[in-house]
Amino acid sequence: MTRIKRGYIARRRRTKIRLFASSFRGAQSRLTRTIIQQKIKALVSAHRDRDRQKRNFRRLWITRINAEIREMGVFHSYSELINNLYKKQLLISRKILAQLAIFDKNCLYMISNDIIK
Repeated sequence: MTRIKRGYIARRRRTKIRLFASSFRGAQSRLTRTIIQQKIKALVSAHRDRDRQKRNFRRLWITRINAEIREMGVFHSYSELINNLYKKQLLISRKILAQLAIFDKNCLYMISNDIIK
């Protein structure tokens, strides 16, 4: 009986997985089973941390806005500023407010004074 050579499909699949794990250390870049496990773990972590990153940036923006507002002395707290923004229907994202707090403090001061009037 002649020898049957296997096809290329499985090898192509393993090569694709190895390319994903080429930067991993040790057996996690060499052994197929370990690579597959590590790939699943990496993708789960990436998915989880995308949400966590959004959360962390929102916290950072709020902290920056709060620090600048208290320093200016216009409002006592961040929540007071946001509440008054909603009352005046000035919908400015926290990201933009944080950038204003860092780069253009006068603009943030003008916005907060507009809210008070």
